[in-house]
Amino acid sequence: MGGVDGIEPPSKRVKGYSVELGSLSNNSSLQALILPLGGPMARPLLTQGKEDMIGSKGVIKRVEFIRIIIKTLYSLGYEKSGKALEDESGLYLHSSHVSLFRKHVLDGNWDEGLATLQKIGLDDHILNSAAFLILEHKFLDLLEKDRVMDALNTLRREIAPLNTNKKRLHELSCCIILSSQQGLRGSVSLSFGTGKLPSKLLDELHKLIPPAVMVPERRLETLVEQALSFQRESCFFHNSLDNALSLFTDHQCGKDQLPSKTLQILQGHDDEIWFLQFSNDGKYLASSSNDGSVIIWEVHEDGEVLLKCTLKGHQKPVVMVAWSPDDRYLLSCGIEEVARFWDVNSGECLRVFEKNGLGLLSCVWSPDGKYFFSGLTDGSISLCDLEGNEVENWKGHRTTKSLDMAVAKNGKQIISMCGETAILMLDTESKFEKLIEEDQTIISFSLSRDEKFLLVNLLNEEIHLWSIVDVPKLLTRYKGHKHSRFVIRSCFGGFGQGFIASGSENSQVYIWHRKTGELIQELPGHSGAVNCVSWNPANPHMLASGSDDHTIRIWGLNSVNLKRKDSLSNGFIIHCNGTK
Repeated sequence: MGGVDGIEPPSKRVKGYSVELGSLSNNSSLQALILPLGGPMARPLLTQGKEDMIGSKGVIKRVEFIRIIIKTLYSLGYEKSGKALEDESGLYLHSSHVSLFRKHVLDGNWDEGLATLQKIGLDDHILNSAAFLILEHKFLDLLEKDRVMDALNTLRREIAPLNTNKKRLHELSCCIILSSQQGLRGSVSLSFGTGKLPSKLLDELHKLIPPAVMVPERRLETLVEQALSFQRESCFFHNSLDNALSLFTDHQCGKDQLPSKTLQILQGHDDEIWFLQFSNDGKYLASSSNDGSVIIWEVHEDGEVLLKCTLKGHQKPVVMVAWSPDDRYLLSCGIEEVARFWDVNSGECLRVFEKNGLGLLSCVWSPDGKYFFSGLTDGSISLCDLEGNEVENWKGHRTTKSLDMAVAKNGKQIISMCGETAILMLDTESKFEKLIEEDQTIISFSLSRDEKFLLVNLLNEEIHLWSIVDVPKLLTRYKGHKHSRFVIRSCFGGFGQGFIASGSENSQVYIWHRKTGELIQELPGHSGAVNCVSWNPANPHMLASGSDDHTIRIWGLNSVNLKRKDSLSNGFIIHCNGTK
């Protein structure tokens, strides 16, 4: 290896297996059955050939499986059981050298750890990289103890001669110059003074040293979690936030996990409901109407939705509402009119935003909550601060009076309509533009929570799912709902946003499986066109729909039964259990 004091070149070894067991026969099959890294008292298993593979499909290596179980027993604190399994199976978790090496690392005995490392039997590249990590931690440990000269000697005489990771070597050199511990902490990405330095090193060494040599931490737990995650992702109807899946049976959900029953009918508006949106934390629901009002509804812990306050002031129908990132404020936009800025807690209108000679068509918050974007009737997009001062304006991009708009979480990408059949994605910094082009008139669109997908409602009774990462690509078409005249909105929802919901002009709510496009629910109940839907982001079992029949329906599971309650609050009646 060269250059590191006290470290000799790697000793002769058989890759993956210890040579401490004495001479072996020429039988290669028997050699393969000897304990990997042969621990003390290791002995060959009695089984050979195909019997070394276990499980119903014969794809699990017996030796690896037993060693992982031993590792899990030790990790869970069952040391006697782990030792008993080692003795009975003849398979040991680690060789004596690896066990001693781990002990030296955890005890912070850096020099002893280096001396033992060379005896494990690693190739030169891995050995070099592992030695660098150990010496790096030795260096940082010395600095933490204010032994600056010793740390400097380690850097010069042990780390530098390795000629490994020059960038990190430079960072460590800068640490010598820093006089304060706070400066040291800011220059290296490691924890200090918490006693976690050795265990953090061990985690990093696991990434270098082959798993057959040093069994990874929590490997069995990782494998079980992967299996459970695969079952959950493969479950067609999975729609639960409960991560505690059973190990005893395969996981499978039914349709009963989807909201399909009217739990409440909310009556508060005097005209058609045009827009609905749950708050980011799912604790509130805002609705807007052709009657010019906005209502904020409060979602209680038991799932009941009650009126919180009614916001009045718009002179025209309210076409859109938008929650601030912290849900403390609400923007509402009157059609070709003004935007109003509301305090959610008090219901007070804090400010009215307007543009001389122009009307507003849409509103959406910036990710930091300090600005908002609005679409104007001249086809431009305006960025304003909360005092109403225009900060920037983009003209010539929007050629239609569209309502919908979205802004990426980085605040740099604006998504808006561009003509009747196209959607523009504009990067405001690079000025780079991407287009989604459809063959039919676009009515509305919505952006997924992870910002990778766009849901586009078309006039031809189709909803299209587009991937907007890199080059836009049409993925799935959703059909079945009725749509010919009005603005109908759809939304992502459910666990992992794995479902698509939409309103329809035939008074029903439709739910599709997002990946397959299969229609799985048709929910009757409204007596007029369903214009908008919103899926609670915090509760995959709660869906809201707004209709021309002046009502909002709260949909939930069939198994949920809210206690019957007819409450009169400021003149608005809330009916539960589907009562009309």
